[in-house]
Formats: sequence, C-alpha cells, structure tokens
Amino acid sequence: MNALIAVVNHTLMITAFVGVMMLVIEYVNVMTQGRWQEQLSHRRWGQYLLAAFLGATPGCLGAFAVVAMYSHRRLSLGAVVAAMIATSGDESFVMFAMVPRTALLLTGVLFVVGLLSGALTDRLLGRRLTAKLSCEADFSVHTEEQCHCFPREKLVSQWRHCSATRGTLAVTLMFFLLALVAGQLGPPQWNWIRVSFVLVSSVALFIVATVPDHFLEEHLWRHVVRGHVPRVFLWTLGALVVLHLIVDRWQAGDLIQQSQWIVLAIAGLIGLVPESGPHLIFVTMFAKGVVPFSILLASSIVQDGHGMLPLLAHSRRAFLVIKLINLIVGLAIGALLMAIGR
Repeated sequence: MNALIAVVNHTLMITAFVGVMMLVIEYVNVMTQGRWQEQLSHRRWGQYLLAAFLGATPGCLGAFAVVAMYSHRRLSLGAVVAAMIATSGDESFVMFAMVPRTALLLTGVLFVVGLLSGALTDRLLGRRLTAKLSCEADFSVHTEEQCHCFPREKLVSQWRHCSATRGTLAVTLMFFLLALVAGQLGPPQWNWIRVSFVLVSSVALFIVATVPDHFLEEHLWRHVVRGHVPRVFLWTLGALVVLHLIVDRWQAGDLIQQSQWIVLAIAGLIGLVPESGPHLIFVTMFAKGVVPFSILLASSIVQDGHGMLPLLAHSRRAFLVIKLINLIVGLAIGALLMAIGR
C-alpha cells in the first residue's frame, strides 16, 4: 500500500508539472502569437543549446519542459535527444553528494555529448522523421483576431459568472499548491525543486484566474487538460506500476558479472528503463571504485530519469527512437573510453 501511494504521488507530480508547463507555454504562445517559438524553431543550434541546458539541470524538470515543447513541434527530435542525453534525472543530486568533482565533470561531458548527438540526429534523420513523430495538433493561434489574455475590465465579471471549467481548474490548482506547501506532494523539504513547482503552479493559477472564457475553453481545457493530461497520467501511472513490480522482484546485482564489458552492456540496457532508481546501482559502484568512469558515463547517457515518461503518452514511436539513439551513443562512447582504460 505504501508503495502504491508513492507511485500515485509521483505520477501526480509528473502529470501536474507537465500540465502546468503546457498551460504556461500555451499562454505565452497565444500572447505572442507564436513569435518566440517561431524564432526558436528557425535556429537549430539555439534549440540544441536550450534543450541540453535544460537537460543538464539537476532533476527531471528541465526534461519535462523539453518534452512539453517537443510535443507541440517547437523542438526537433535532435533537441530532445540532446536533452535526454544531458539529463541525469534525480541521480544528479546523489552524484553531487557522493562524488561532487566527478558529477561536475560528468555534467559537462553529458552537455557536450548531448549537443553533438542532437545535431547529428537531425542531420542524419532529417526533418521528415521529426514531423512524423510529432504531435498532430499544433498550438492554436488566432490569426484573424488578437486574443486578449488579460482583460482587466472583465476580471470581476468572469468570476461573478464563473464557469464550471474555471472553477474546476482553479480549485484543483489551489489544492495542488496547498499540498505542495504542506509537503504532502513533492519533495519533503524546501529545495529548488519544490520552489520551482510552487512558482510554476502559482503562474498557472494566475493564468486560469485571469484569462477570458474563450481562451480557457479552447486553449487550456480542450487542448491541454482534455487532450494531454489524461494520457500523461495514465501512461505514467502504468509505467511506474510496472517498473515497481519489476525492480522489486529483480535483483540487478545478481546479473552483474566480473567482466567490465558485460557490466557496460547491462548498464546500457538498464538505462533504457525510464526510472531514476536503477541507475543508482552504477553511481554507487563507481563511488566505491568497483566500475570505471566509462560505465558511469554510458549509463548516464542512456538513462534519463523520469524525463521520458511523459513522451510515452505523446508518441510511443518517438520514445523508442530516442531511447535507441541514446543506447547506441552511450554504448559507443562507453566502449571507446573503456578501450583506452578510462
């Protein structure tokens, strides 16, 4: 029961953050008529730098943001590859605590490898594959009229005649914020992740409280809440439940052999699991001097914490393609470093 509660808690956190990120991106997109994203989409190296930077930030928040932008065709497939290679998920905090110098070096290496791998991915696969794997429904932007997202003269009237949609979203976000502040959801201590959740959720609550009914119904409710959030929740919950059952009964240590090459292959395969926990095996072994840096790097390249879980709800094909690319890159670089004794 405790494990099930933890899984549901984690699912709610991932779903909530992806939802509010999509909501905020949708809001900014309509406010600017998509101009900021158009500029971003025309600068490929700008996408790679942004995605790799977001991925390199500790935790999974940056990776979630990249998936949210990719699902609306604002980032290329290569940019997602860059982010997922650069990210180490929640293991970043553990590595900085156990082996801080190595963690700093590893973050820099992952950033560069992600940057180059993302550019190479788009170069080899091209934009056609990215288009096939992207969301069919793009951001909705009014071209025939300007959408006033903050109508001051109507704010009081909108709440006086509050719609069911506005009331539902506002109450849900308020309870979510209270749960975050009280420590019932999210990190138990006040850290930058918890602060980020509170800030982003507060912005989302402000948006829901102030936007006109048309924007609320068409852009937020139909596109984000009804179109994306249910699938993100169900796929994330299903994946975490299955992963818990597998990891709980599978003793990874029994499969690790004396041969470092076999350990390298196992590290790559375990990295395919969209879960933060299994990678800690190799972090701990490296900290104790059992495995070399090449295995830690290979595992870090392939694994992406929970960053890829929301992509399962968006496109299973994209999920598999990106995971396969990361596996190839991770094993290739890990094997090269191991061959030269690193």
